[in-house]
Parts: sequence; structure tokens; C-alpha cells
Amino acid sequence: MLDRRTLIVAGSLLAAGPALAQAQDPRMAERSVGNPAAPMTVLEFFSLTCSHCGAFHRDTWPRVKAELVDTGKIRMVWRDFPLDQISLRAHAVARAFPADRYDAFISALFATQDRWAYARGADNKAEIGKIAVLAGMSPAAFEAAWADDDLARAILAQRQVGEQEFRVQATPTFVFNRRVVSGNIPFDRFAREAQTL
Repeated sequence: MLDRRTLIVAGSLLAAGPALAQAQDPRMAERSVGNPAAPMTVLEFFSLTCSHCGAFHRDTWPRVKAELVDTGKIRMVWRDFPLDQISLRAHAVARAFPADRYDAFISALFATQDRWAYARGADNKAEIGKIAVLAGMSPAAFEAAWADDDLARAILAQRQVGEQEFRVQATPTFVFNRRVVSGNIPFDRFAREAQTL
């Protein structure tokens, strides 16, 4: 669910520069995996601080990738849908990675959610920074991505599109050729939905 703090931050960032949010920033290019000619494209709207998104990526995504993406049955497209300020900044850092390293970085964040997103008293930024550096980002590039309000506005604009076009209200939300399914669905349900054309 969206929290009040996120909505306040989102409103202030978008109001500060809606034109910038819509700019063609190459970091906002599609992040996807799979054959562009696959018979089905699945969109996933996710938040990096969402425990249900984390569970999907840890428990179900490896099988989806192996059995549905790698076999050419689906193409998976990720859409940022941050639910809070920490998630927004983590999404910005993920977007600052080259497209071919995006999946690995968000998987690393999901694998370590308990350390940076939920640990009591954790320095969220420092923990995410450690993961980014291990993934090959320089500390200076991490700091720049974390503080980049133009990138944050573009991410929030993408979230707004999800809200308007697909009525996304929770994460994860999957869109199977325009059919919307919310929640951490198990592999069998995901595979059934992916076969419905």
C-alpha cells in the first residue's frame, strides 16, 4: 500500500519539475529480460522495500526465468513502483546501473532486504551503498544516483503511469498482456496466467 510520506514526497518532486520527469533519460529505458518476440510480455510493478516483492524474487522468479523467460515463452519487463523514500532512492541506484546488470542488482537487493530494508536501526543508505559497490558501482556514482532528484522524478512519473494505465495500487502487480494480477503469486499461478493469451 502507498504510505502518506511517499505521496507527499512524490507530489513535491513531481511538482518541482514535471517536464524533467518526462525527459528521455536513458537510465529510464526499459529494463527487461527475454526474447522481444516472445508470445507474451509480462510487466511487473514492484517496490524494492516490499516484502511480497522480495518473496516473489527470491522464491518464484528463478523458476519463472528458467522455465518461462529462458525458454522464450515470456518477456519480463520491470516497472518501478516505489512505496517509500528508501525504495525510491534504491530504485534510482538500480536505474544507474547498465541495463545488463539491472536484474542482478535488484536480485541482490531483494536477497538482502532483511539487512537494509527491515533491520532495526540500520543505515539504509549505507547498506544499499555496500551492495552497489559490490555490484561494481563506484562510491561516487552511488552518491550521485542516490541524490539525483531528476531521476527520482522520472521514477515517480513511471509509477504514476502504472497507477493511471493499470490501476496499480499494491506491489507486486503483474500485467499479463493487459490483464492485471496483484500479489506474490506462486509459480503455478504465474505460469497459468502467462499461458492465457
